[in-house]
Amino acid sequence: MLPREPVDSAQIPGGGTLELVRHGKDYIIMLGRDELMGTRMQFSEEQLAELTLDRLDVPAPRILIGGYGMGFTYRAALARLPKEGRVVVAELVPEILDWAKGPLADLTGNTLDDPRGRVEIEDVSDLIGDASDRFQPLYDAILLDVDNGPDGLVRGDNNKLYSRTGLARARDALNPGGILAVWSAGPDPQFARRLKNARFEVEERVVKARPNNKGPRFTIWFARKASLTEQASDS
Repeated sequence: MLPREPVDSAQIPGGGTLELVRHGKDYIIMLGRDELMGTRMQFSEEQLAELTLDRLDVPAPRILIGGYGMGFTYRAALARLPKEGRVVVAELVPEILDWAKGPLADLTGNTLDDPRGRVEIEDVSDLIGDASDRFQPLYDAILLDVDNGPDGLVRGDNNKLYSRTGLARARDALNPGGILAVWSAGPDPQFARRLKNARFEVEERVVKARPNNKGPRFTIWFARKASLTEQASDS
């Protein structure tokens, strides 16, 4: 059995340590004994972007991604994004970008130089708050993959994203017809109810870890804000 070789580590603001390890030809980002993501299973993170963009009918979508990780969601979004579209990634741990440009450079390619995208070292909740308070333009989609689901495993402060107040702010940060998409390691009926109570139209989708249908299954919620026409009919 191949050993896992430590490559580097990084502190998470507020506590906790991420570790990048090599396992043969593959890389894994660990939190303690938990595997947060790895190069062997990236399909569901790509699906987070691809399935969201499939559900948007916007010529030049403006996308916010919470968490860069290994860049799977970011690269998948760029691959589907029209020339006029824009993607902003909020990443809290600066070393993640060092890994993207260093040990994971072959995986990253030239995507960090794509003029349609940028990565900001920032808490995604702050960028959501700026949009909901109208300090910056609204988003057509917000994609959250900052934890193993709506439970703040990686960082306790992330719980605010999934609270009633956090979901209301996310809804206010979206354009009419916009989508809040949330990746999770498993189902969570209580969170699905919170999304509906926050006045989202909710679709729950089970996605595969790998395109060959092997490995675990994950959950993505697509929470859609009503369009202007739908809002008018409800008033």
